Amino acid sequence: MGEPKKDRITIDDPEIVLENTDALCTHALSTLLHYALILEHDWCPVKLGLTTEEDPNHAYMQCVDPGKPYTEGGTVIFKCYKTTRLHDTFSF
Repeated sequence: MGEPKKDRITIDDPEIVLENTDALCTHALSTLLHYALILEHDWCPVKLGLTTEEDPNHAYMQCVDPGKPYTEGGTVIFKCYKTTRLHDTFSF
């Protein structure tokens, strides 16, 4: 197992900010967008079971692609955090 990729997806509701996004996979969107709406209004990853009390500044989510032998893809873990600019944005 090598070093994990560190691609970034930035969401500024309701848009994916393409100039701050390195890569995008449609398999990830069903998971990420479901929680992005909730977390935008109430940053509560501990209450949602997306992190531990020791790490309340991040939310962790997993891609739905099961990987080999079922698909050519693979499971990805997203480390999410809220950033502040003119509007609240989320990076995954």
